[in-house]
Amino acid sequence: MSTPEDPEKEPGPAPERPPKAGAVKLSTFDLAAELRTDAVPMPGPAARSHGSRSVVTSLGAVVRPRDLMAETAEAKAAWRARIVTLFPEAFPGVLGLSLTGKALEAGLWGLETIDLRLFGIGKHRNVDDTPAGGGAGMVLRADVVAAALDDAARGTPADRARWPVIYMSPRGKPFTQEDARRLAAAEGVTLLCGRFEGVDERVLEAYGVEEISIGDFVLTGGELAAQVVLDATVRLREGVLGNADSATEESHSNGLLEHPQYTRPAEWQGRAIPEVLTSGNHKKIAAWRREMSAALTRARRPDLWQKFTAKE
Repeated sequence: MSTPEDPEKEPGPAPERPPKAGAVKLSTFDLAAELRTDAVPMPGPAARSHGSRSVVTSLGAVVRPRDLMAETAEAKAAWRARIVTLFPEAFPGVLGLSLTGKALEAGLWGLETIDLRLFGIGKHRNVDDTPAGGGAGMVLRADVVAAALDDAARGTPADRARWPVIYMSPRGKPFTQEDARRLAAAEGVTLLCGRFEGVDERVLEAYGVEEISIGDFVLTGGELAAQVVLDATVRLREGVLGNADSATEESHSNGLLEHPQYTRPAEWQGRAIPEVLTSGNHKKIAAWRREMSAALTRARRPDLWQKFTAKE
């Protein structure tokens, strides 16, 4: 539950970044962050991820997720994602691993978190309040979210086509591969991660925020959904995937589900690899894959099949 607000207190700027040396007085919230992670004292509004897990890069160096998010000259010029969240320590999460993690380290894309709590109201930094008209749960305040979005917008183009601002919401438009391609073609993206019962509608309207859903289900917050969107998007950026053809041969890349895949051994538990795939006849292999993609899509995703046939 939120605690009472200081009367007439409007959200002010986020606190100054503490000096690198010397003692720093930590609030209860800051201490909680320290206990959760190996973080340094809470920085200003553009907080970086605080994670204790380390990963091994392609060069054999051991780095932590927060190190991957360190701003470099390359990252400043690359595609960037800014995440408005109550839990900045949730990032980069799985994005700091494997191909996306290596690309983050290499500066092929950049990731920055904006801690919503730093824009809260009053000494307790309240970010939510009860729903107008009654009801269960709490709603993120428009003034608090607006202040965080203003901070996230620094240095970004106002054109939403060049830099979309997206709220991860179960009522949003379903996220598709086409959306991932659209975001990858932009200069960057700002993702707003909701909590509780959602966000005051007025700030979504005022800031032209797009709403996107990753499925017909409800999560505790938008952080996992944001990571899904970023993973699907970043892998389409040039240089992230080891083989550029991978992005064009996957499910949804041409409107159909991907064909079945096989590898060694040639026979496993009495099941053999389809003969056509070992024939060496590339024309027949391509035809078999198209046929299987069509059959799988018809059976499993009639909605996609209908869209595909309508375009043919």
